[in-house]
Amino acid sequence: MHTDDSLKTLGSQEPGRAMLDFIAELYPICRSITGEGVRETLRMIQKRIPLEMHEVPSGTKVFDWTVPPEWNIRDAYVKNRAGKRVIDFMVSNLHVVNYSQPIRR
Repeated sequence: MHTDDSLKTLGSQEPGRAMLDFIAELYPICRSITGEGVRETLRMIQKRIPLEMHEVPSGTKVFDWTVPPEWNIRDAYVKNRAGKRVIDFMVSNLHVVNYSQPIRR
C-alpha cells in the first residue's frame, strides 16, 4: 500500500488528527524490546499498513547481541505506610523500569 492509499483509508479524518489519535491508543501499552506489548503494538500498526512480523526466540544470537528473555508485567506498585499506592503501574507504565525484578518488601 502506498502512503497516499494509507491516507485515503483514514476517511474524512485529517491525517494529523488521525496520527494523534493513534499515538493516544499506543501510549498506554507497556513496551520493552521483547514481550506482549511489542506484539500488541505491531498488530495495531499492522491494521494500518502492511507489516510482516517474524519472531526470534529469546537466547538467539543476532550478530554481537543475544535476544533477551521476554519481559511482561501485570502490575507493580509502592505503598506508603497508610497502604495507599504512591507509585502505581496501573496509573502510568512509566512508573516501572523495564526488566525490573519483582520484590515484596
